[in-house]
Amino acid sequence: MHLLRKIITHLPKAIGGKETDVTTGSIRRAIFLLSVPMVLEMMMESVFFLVDAYFVSSLGANAIATVGLTESVLTLVYALAIGLSMGVTAIVARRIGEKEVVSASQTAVQAIYLGVLIAVLVSAVGVLFPKQILSLMGGAPDLVAEGYGYTQILLGGNVTIMLLFIINAIFRGAGDASVAMRVLIFSNILNILLDPLFIFGWGPVPAYGVKGAAIATTIGRGSAVIFQLLILLYGWSRIKITFKELRLQLVVMLKLIKVSLGGIGQFIIGTSSWVFLMRIMAEFGSEVLAGYTIAIRVLMFTLMPSWGMSNAAATLVGQNLGAQQPERAERSVWKTGKYNAWFMAAVSVFYLVFAEEILRLFSDETSVIESGTMSLRIIAAGYVAYAYGMVIIQAFNGAGNTRTPTIINFFCFWIFQLPVAYVAAITWGWGASGVLWAITAAEILIAVVGILWFRRGRWKLVNV
Repeated sequence: MHLLRKIITHLPKAIGGKETDVTTGSIRRAIFLLSVPMVLEMMMESVFFLVDAYFVSSLGANAIATVGLTESVLTLVYALAIGLSMGVTAIVARRIGEKEVVSASQTAVQAIYLGVLIAVLVSAVGVLFPKQILSLMGGAPDLVAEGYGYTQILLGGNVTIMLLFIINAIFRGAGDASVAMRVLIFSNILNILLDPLFIFGWGPVPAYGVKGAAIATTIGRGSAVIFQLLILLYGWSRIKITFKELRLQLVVMLKLIKVSLGGIGQFIIGTSSWVFLMRIMAEFGSEVLAGYTIAIRVLMFTLMPSWGMSNAAATLVGQNLGAQQPERAERSVWKTGKYNAWFMAAVSVFYLVFAEEILRLFSDETSVIESGTMSLRIIAAGYVAYAYGMVIIQAFNGAGNTRTPTIINFFCFWIFQLPVAYVAAITWGWGASGVLWAITAAEILIAVVGILWFRRGRWKLVNV
């Protein structure tokens, strides 16, 4: 009852975004105040995937598979966005811990400039070569003909994804996690309203099919980015951008690039491995690929909240290192890891028991349900390891030590996961289950290696 009363007392503060110094006082309270809005924020990000999957699932296996193949390519965009976001969060959190708010604002502006530049380059590829991208990913000719518009719009409008991640990372680094949460709530409401409108059509709006999901999502995210920029410009968060911060500052940008390179590298390694895994899955047909795609989207709904808790650890590490309190930073990581593991253990049991019922919400095709159920159960079996692995990796990133997770990802994903997945699925004849067991084994390995490396303590000495 005492714990419940504390939760009820602090919940309005966490959601309301009351400014709190996380470098002093109770660590448990600091974790709670940062985690609640970050968990809700990440859940809102995963709702994008689930809403699209729900409406697109009625269009058939080809439409679902199109979404899956496109999302696997988009993970490379996410890699750039999230990798850059790691550098942003680390530097902004460190500056806030040092009470250097103006320097934090300068970092924010340079991050936005860098994000726009990267997005323009990706857009050019997405607009010009959508059919080739789907074909390269193993899409059948009828799938490519039906779904290339979805790929073209999402990749062409990737600036909305890039800036949404980067600006929310600015808010998180400053400790304004509730601002990031509210932005995504707004964006998701728009997406939920627009998805059926553009997919199925209504009144003067024609039915665009699977392409309509891309239109709705891009409008939803784009509106959220405008909202974010207004918050920064009008100073409705701890970070406020003034006219003099708008100039290009190469020294600040180069520092940001240096810290972000490791984050970008680790996510390119991780997400490119997902692209290859999706390519292996495509060998077993559209139904298996569709089931796997739905399962991944469902899993993201709970992986995102866990990621949110991990982001809280990154902010705590960054701000406490900035405040010259490395031991408090370390205690924050172990406590966050423990709470994350409790959450993921409960979710794992739920998926193991109700996997088939969950898949039936998205499809009535037997082969799709069987594939998705197997995917959900095998991947969920490693959830507790995922919980600790994500927190530890984000703790390194929050300290600005993005190089260590890059090395860990390289060995665990490219040297271990991909060869094992191919050999198990193709050479040994395990089929799709070979890919799934390779995913779970790799995540367990990341957790074990990450914990051993974190205990060495060298991350406390990194300067950003």
